[in-house]
Amino acid sequence: MLLSLRRNFLFVHIAKTGGTSVRDALDRERWREPWAAARFLCSRLSALSGHRLGAKLPRHARAIAAREMLPRELYDRLFKFAFVRNPWDLQVSSFHHIRRERPHLLGPHQDFEAFLRHKLDPDRPYQYHLDTSIELQSDYVIDLHGNVIVDFVGRYERLEEDFAEACRRIEIPAPPLPHRRRATDRQRDYRGYYTPETRALVAERFRPDVEMFGYRFDP
Repeated sequence: MLLSLRRNFLFVHIAKTGGTSVRDALDRERWREPWAAARFLCSRLSALSGHRLGAKLPRHARAIAAREMLPRELYDRLFKFAFVRNPWDLQVSSFHHIRRERPHLLGPHQDFEAFLRHKLDPDRPYQYHLDTSIELQSDYVIDLHGNVIVDFVGRYERLEEDFAEACRRIEIPAPPLPHRRRATDRQRDYRGYYTPETRALVAERFRPDVEMFGYRFDP
């Protein structure tokens, strides 16, 4: 999550949706905040001391957390935005990220189908506690009643265009997006990873995302 009081925006960072590139592109705005240096120092001291001072919003916090933590009048006037991604593509990206960065977490589930079946099995708890792609993307942008509480939801599939639109609404020139981190060990077309059964598993588990954002298995 990235908050700028000077530019009056809040970026809700949903993992694996191009958010790291967006954060990096907007990072200069964070350092132009009047209290940026003080917040950074508090955050570092907090980490070194083992305490949590709450000097900044968590990286992948949901919009509702910001609405509860900030004064309501401040939250309401912020331009709030997020990016989402096709759920079938996101699960493939998650699999390759874990296999590349934390392969020990996969255990015996070394191929995508085994990984996905284990991950989405409702009868046993999911053990990949670092894999936030098990969560609904829609949960990041709604309140407890299911109402959308952000102003703009961009798409990973058209990241540059939608980022430019967000910058237009922030009223800043759109800075170049850093190159997105792409796995070199995956097929570009996510559809090749799925069987009819695993395709249906994702459709059912992530139905709220599919319905809210209008995604389909075939783009």
